Amino acid sequence: MTNIILCGCGGRMGQAIVRATEQGDTLRVVAGVDVNANAVAPACAFPVYTNISEFPGSADVIVDFSHHTALPSLLDYAVRTGTPLVVSTTGHTEEEMKMMKDASEKVAIFFSRNMSIGINLMIELAKSAAKTLGIAFDVEIVEKHHNQKLDAPSGTALMIAEAIAEEREESEFIYDRHAVRQKRAPREIGIHSIRGGTIVGEHDAIFAGKDEIVTISHTATSREVFAEGALRAAAYLAGKGAGLYNMSDLIHEQA
Repeated sequence: MTNIILCGCGGRMGQAIVRATEQGDTLRVVAGVDVNANAVAPACAFPVYTNISEFPGSADVIVDFSHHTALPSLLDYAVRTGTPLVVSTTGHTEEEMKMMKDASEKVAIFFSRNMSIGINLMIELAKSAAKTLGIAFDVEIVEKHHNQKLDAPSGTALMIAEAIAEEREESEFIYDRHAVRQKRAPREIGIHSIRGGTIVGEHDAIFAGKDEIVTISHTATSREVFAEGALRAAAYLAGKGAGLYNMSDLIHEQA
């Protein structure tokens, strides 16, 4: 049994994690952390704390679905107690990313902007396509999300773009074409955002060449896919030595 401290347990993703653990018998939430602990606690079958440092027990892994500003306190607890940490939040500053990297030298940390196994497999396929097709194929990325999403482009779209850029000789991310009237340069990777309704998440990586188009797509139809991926990451990380891990590590190790 893998025991989890769940940060952000009162949020939509936190509740999806709770439901997922209740459906299995290999992982369980032993404590929750939420800024609204008093309001959240009555609906939880485990103790809930405002700050992770208040938890008097121990666990095998921390899963964070709270807010990126909570990262410093979580890293401090993880390093101090030697508890592996799965970071599922996005929007981190450069300073926070450095803090995560520094802490990973002392404790195991798993970080991904998207916890879906499927989207990470899509990224691996997109990298392979970019390597095979080369600069002769133009690359455009289109992402669609619900109308309540605050950031654009999505962190996942950037993950896809960065992965593709690793396989190309030269790349430039282009987010806006209407302001400049000029032909498209081969090095460009266009990134486009659509917001509407209740779309959970859709991503297309389009490779457009002469007389042929290759499109690699992923669609998430519920938040449960992110919960399942985070729990898979938690089981993978528990017991790991210090280091910074991601979904690519998990996919390749378990392939």
